[in-house]
Amino acid sequence: MSDLPRLWLRHESRPTERRAPLVPRDAARLVSQGVQITVEESPQRVFPLAEYVRAGCATAPAGSWARAPEDHHVLGLKELPPVPGPLRHRHVYFGHAYKGQQGARELLGRFTAGGGALLDLEYLTDDDGRRLAAFGYWAGYLGAALAVLHRRGTLRTPLRSLHRRELDALLRDDRAGATALVIGALGRSGRGACDALETAGIEPVRWDLAETRTLDRDALLDHDILVNTVLVTRPVRPFLTPEDLDAPGRRLSVVVDVTCDVGSDCNVLPLYDAVTDWAHPVRRLRGGDRPLDLIALDNLPSLLPAEASHSFSAELWPHLPGLGAHSRPWSRCLRVFGEAVARQEAGSGGQGAGAAPAAGADTTGADGEEALRVR
Repeated sequence: MSDLPRLWLRHESRPTERRAPLVPRDAARLVSQGVQITVEESPQRVFPLAEYVRAGCATAPAGSWARAPEDHHVLGLKELPPVPGPLRHRHVYFGHAYKGQQGARELLGRFTAGGGALLDLEYLTDDDGRRLAAFGYWAGYLGAALAVLHRRGTLRTPLRSLHRRELDALLRDDRAGATALVIGALGRSGRGACDALETAGIEPVRWDLAETRTLDRDALLDHDILVNTVLVTRPVRPFLTPEDLDAPGRRLSVVVDVTCDVGSDCNVLPLYDAVTDWAHPVRRLRGGDRPLDLIALDNLPSLLPAEASHSFSAELWPHLPGLGAHSRPWSRCLRVFGEAVARQEAGSGGQGAGAAPAAGADTTGADGEEALRVR
């Protein structure tokens, strides 16, 4: 029993983040095994606090994780608030700090200053490098769905969270079809994107490794919608550049970047310098008689918070007891964090924390290196 972790599920400070990495049903399973769980109050979380109480969890005020005992692992999803500065706990969430993303250097510095550690969920993998818990399917599904609705002129803003049956009813509206290309179609996100497009009556063109090795930009530009679901672990030749958007005869009118690797040298769509948001999910990149719009939301699955949370939690919860015993997947997460901090302290700061280590199912990119991977 002493090896079991103590978990602290924090409130998400981002107002549009309604997901939870651990749902009440799975919290109950952990409690039955002897895991102690404290859940913070949260006004926007899709699951009421009372459901966690019935599961056997203790409760705490929103934002009180900073005062939690040091032996607790703080569990979350998205970015931490700026206060407190030094971070003394081990935090389990998506930190986005290993590929030079905006704020990466500062975040790693906060952990160094406080003596804590980041156990980044993106790097929670099995021995073969495959991710053990991911929101990828729903990210792809929502990204493609928003592209279809926007192109039809039926996307209502600001965005709001909903249930899948509502979204699918909107997608099945029998309007004029479009052509759509999904890059990374064999990964989780790619499969989700393809499913959403098929729900909308669009048979997507599916590209994966073979097509990205010798990418045909003219063919890429000859689709109405592009959905990118590919992450890279080191810089490769971009799929599109700003110059490509001015190519004569471009048909492409909507680009969805599910990956949102903005600010990193690993970005395969260096077309923009900031993500979009729920109030303004679409940004115009080209105007005139051939407009081209971008959708780049970095919390797409929160638009379907219940479905996405249940799916993710089902994958994550069996691995949470291993936090206390430092199981192999969590030890890898800790090692990746230590390597990132070491690179930063050594001054290899071209990418903030340096090039990211491989995580997930690595695939071969256009340069012949194992650089591309599907989400």
